[in-house]
Amino acid sequence: MNPQRRAHPHPTRRAVLIAAALLAAAAPAPASAAADPYAVLRRRWLDIALGTGYDPTAEPYAARLAETGALARAFRATMTPASASLWPGFPYDPPTGITQSYSRLWTMTQAYLQQGTGSTGDETLLADVLRGLDHLSATVYHPATTRYGNWWEWQIGSPRLLMDTTIALYDHLGARRVEAACAAVDHFIPDTALTDYSGTSTGANRVDLCRSVALRGILGAAPDRIALARDALSPVFPYVTKGDGLYADGSFVQHTWVAYSGTYGQVMLDGLGRLFALLAGSAWEVTDPARRIVLDSVERAYAPLIHDGLVMDSVNGRAVSRGYLKSDDRHVMRSDHFHGQGIIAAVALLAGGADAGERDRWYGMVKGWIERDTVAPVLTAPQFGVADLARLHTVAGSPVPAAPEPVGHHLFAAMDRAVHRRPGFVANIAMASDRIAHYECGNGENPRGWHTGAGMLSWWVPGGGDQYTDWYWPTVDWYRLPGTTVSTGRLPDRAGGEWGEPKPDVRWVGGTTDGEYAAVGQHLKGLASTLQARKSWFCAEDAVICLGAGITCTDGVPVETVVDNRNLGEDGTRTFVRGRGWAHLEGHGGWLVPEGLRALREDRTGAWSDINTTSTDERRTRRWQTLWLDHGTDPVDATYAYVLLPGASRRTVAARAADRHWLSVLANDSACQAVRVDRLGLTAANFWRAGTAGPFTASAGASVLVRRRGRTATLCVSEPPRTGEPLEIVWNHPVRAVLRADDTVEVLATGRLLHLRVTPGTACASHECELALTP
Repeated sequence: MNPQRRAHPHPTRRAVLIAAALLAAAAPAPASAAADPYAVLRRRWLDIALGTGYDPTAEPYAARLAETGALARAFRATMTPASASLWPGFPYDPPTGITQSYSRLWTMTQAYLQQGTGSTGDETLLADVLRGLDHLSATVYHPATTRYGNWWEWQIGSPRLLMDTTIALYDHLGARRVEAACAAVDHFIPDTALTDYSGTSTGANRVDLCRSVALRGILGAAPDRIALARDALSPVFPYVTKGDGLYADGSFVQHTWVAYSGTYGQVMLDGLGRLFALLAGSAWEVTDPARRIVLDSVERAYAPLIHDGLVMDSVNGRAVSRGYLKSDDRHVMRSDHFHGQGIIAAVALLAGGADAGERDRWYGMVKGWIERDTVAPVLTAPQFGVADLARLHTVAGSPVPAAPEPVGHHLFAAMDRAVHRRPGFVANIAMASDRIAHYECGNGENPRGWHTGAGMLSWWVPGGGDQYTDWYWPTVDWYRLPGTTVSTGRLPDRAGGEWGEPKPDVRWVGGTTDGEYAAVGQHLKGLASTLQARKSWFCAEDAVICLGAGITCTDGVPVETVVDNRNLGEDGTRTFVRGRGWAHLEGHGGWLVPEGLRALREDRTGAWSDINTTSTDERRTRRWQTLWLDHGTDPVDATYAYVLLPGASRRTVAARAADRHWLSVLANDSACQAVRVDRLGLTAANFWRAGTAGPFTASAGASVLVRRRGRTATLCVSEPPRTGEPLEIVWNHPVRAVLRADDTVEVLATGRLLHLRVTPGTACASHECELALTP
């Protein structure tokens, strides 16, 4: 059929009326509609999904609506129903083709309903949507089909889109189509998927399942289905101590062993925001008091991981490998900014149900992220439809002032991540343990993420927000990720297994923090390697002090510590300079480094398809500045010590290198790593086992940090091995009195020294006391 003949470039009067009715959906319902709670909820879901309160003739809405219309017309022109597909190139096997088909029908539905698409109210477009829905229902997505391939497509991807489309077109479908859609959801998402909180029905996945079941209940006027979906959310809310979910320290884990705040965490937050808003004030409102944990997570779990609009890739799992997907009709790059902006939009949505004080704080954070994201502007981000854009513009236009980037340290011990924020930089450390995987691959994604948990140290300075965005992952040397210590033996794709299976059998990973500075450590065991090492990061005012010890390996290949590997962009010309004991990269920062530092500037070329079978084949080249230390072949107890100075000028780096009194390394061996920075009043140590270093003595593995401020001091201690057994700490410094101490801290002695007994628990939490020092 000729698509030109069927297109309607200008809305008809009927189209305008349809769009106006949609935009007015938030208005008080007439008495007849108010008597039907399901009609109220259907209308409310359209508000959430398609947006209200925006001018479709103004930007960025006009361009986005026009794009939706153009895509819809292109989809209609190529839709060719066949026995095993709806569109050429998207067969039902693998079942991604089913989800992609529903996605295209949803785009066509939006073009029909929304004003300004050029196809608003086009009855022939509607007829094609109905034809497509009927075809999928008759040929594949129905109760007689036994699912095959990836479960997600059947239980989350396809039903989510089917339910959105069915609600949007409810008045046009007739009872038969609505009943068929409900029957399909009942078949592919049986009650058992929501009654047993395990397997694939946890965390973000559980929220997605509940979303489809709740909408199915609304469509079928089935109160029991809505209640089932609401009640099945409750297991998502409480803090967990293992496996999937939110932890008390702000960590979020999915797939049992993977740090996933940025992708699965975003899905969970967005899904809950939509369901909270949908069911608010209804007979099925989510009233579980534990939902408070989700609201608290905005500031506790998500905000610390967002920097100028991006979310750190250490919590994006295998999604770091996606880039441009072949199946993405809008050609949107899935980067750290893409994932971060998804969280930002979810916070804006969730803010609609927050109290006034909380809403103002969230608006301030969102406005700050919007203003500072100059890499991928949030208010025109191509990933968003007009509904999210409208909510974000509402926040941007509010009188709440934009919040600045915060300063502080956040240790996410439950997912082996740390974030250090200072006025001039932000740094992020990624580690692995018997709780958190080296990396995750699966579904053809991220097969070379082997060393991302080997102490990868990512950092950003002003103007450098695209460091990990600009074709970083397709072109980086996967054996030289910044901050890591690795055996250079070649690894096969997917080494160690898929879905977070590769985990080192180590316990001592974690650290302690006073909320501003931190001691962080990792007992490293290499993936598919004999490599072992002890790595520590002491996060201070303007620096990250990096120590390594006990570096031992018998793989028969060289072992390297990658001091850094900076993406200079395409044809980057930033000047790299080396001095005695230091190095500096223009526009990035500098390093205090030992003799023997090796440096390489090279161009590297890659495609997203190299690391993701679902991504595009386009190849790009980026220039890299790599710095590393060579520990030789089969080292025994090798060490390193260097200091990262993000954003520092060449003059500052050279002066710091010449200052022999700024830093004292008190210990750097396989028993303990410890430093002192007198000008900051900072002394910190990671004890890998019982011992003494500098002024500290520990009775067992521990992380200890002291900050002196005049005549007072703060001491923090944790037990990263997580045995839960009491440990004793001695600080050989005169202490007049303990002014305050956590309940877990018992004071055994003060006077010429401080002697404490700490009952640490098993969460690697920091236990703190405030001290009055002897003059």
